[in-house]
Amino acid sequence: MPRFTRQYWAHENVSDWKPGSRWEHRRTDDARTLDLVGEVVESDPPHRLVLTWADPAEEANRDKHSRVTFELEMIDDMVRLMITHEALAAGSEMLRKISAGWPRVLSSLKSQLETGKPLPTWAK
Repeated sequence: MPRFTRQYWAHENVSDWKPGSRWEHRRTDDARTLDLVGEVVESDPPHRLVLTWADPAEEANRDKHSRVTFELEMIDDMVRLMITHEALAAGSEMLRKISAGWPRVLSSLKSQLETGKPLPTWAK
């Protein structure tokens, strides 16, 4: 999976994925820029993953962390992916970013799975 994320989204998610462990969302550029940080709250592969989510500048301020839950559910021969992003401050910069980001990421993932080619997710 890390190769997949590096190839298509120029980011990778770094963790050992155990509850209580640090999670980082890093660019795969030479600078390895850290874009997001958090903690693994729950990990039940391949069914459920819960993370806290924060700007690196807000890492020490737990009140500024949001929470993301990824759930996979088998339905016949299909898999339903549900993502719930909560505990976002109304009007916050993070709310603005994720409101634009999740639809792009999920549309690109859908295209990747259906056609083998992702969308240019961050094209202007």
